[in-house]
Amino acid sequence: MGEADAAAAVARARDAVGRAVQALTEASARTETLAEYVPGRRVLGVPRAPRMRVIGPVWRLGVLLLDADGRVYGTGRVIRAERAARKSVTAESVAEQRAFRAAAIKGGIAEGATVVFDAEPFELAAGALAAGATSGPLVLTTAVDGSAQVAVRWNPSRDDALIPIESYLVERVDLLVNPPQGT
Repeated sequence: MGEADAAAAVARARDAVGRAVQALTEASARTETLAEYVPGRRVLGVPRAPRMRVIGPVWRLGVLLLDADGRVYGTGRVIRAERAARKSVTAESVAEQRAFRAAAIKGGIAEGATVVFDAEPFELAAGALAAGATSGPLVLTTAVDGSAQVAVRWNPSRDDALIPIESYLVERVDLLVNPPQGT
C-alpha cells in the first residue's frame, strides 16, 4: 500500500466524517458529554473531591465518538451523571461507578446526562493509522479492489470485524437520527 493510496483513503475518511457531522448537526441529533476525569486532590491543604471536566458535546456512534469539529475519538467509559448516594456496597466496581457518577455532578454536568470519559482521540492521518493494526477502532486496510481504505473495527475482540468507515458512519448516523421504534 503506497503513501499516496493511504493519503487518499484518509481523505475519503475525513470527507465521510464531515458528512456525518453535517447530517447529525442538521438533524439536531442527541449529543452526550465528553469529559475528563480529574481525581481528587488537595488544594492549599483543602481536599477537593474528584470531578469530571467537560470537554464538549459528542455524538456516540458505536465504537466512535464525533464532535462538531470533526474530531474522532474511540468510545471510552460511559456513565450517567447522578448525585452521590450513601449506600453500603460490597462490590468495588459498583462503588467505583457511583464515584464516577458523583464526579460528573461535581463537575457541573446535569443530573441524568450521559457522560463519556477515558475516550481516546484519533488523528485521521495516514501516518497515524497503522496498516493492519490489531488494537483500536480505526485501521488502514486494503479493500477488495486492492486500494487502501480506513476501516472501523466494530468488535474490539475480533481482528476481522472491520467495515469501511464510510459505510459504518452512514449506518450509525441513521440509527442515531432515526432510532428504531421502541428504543
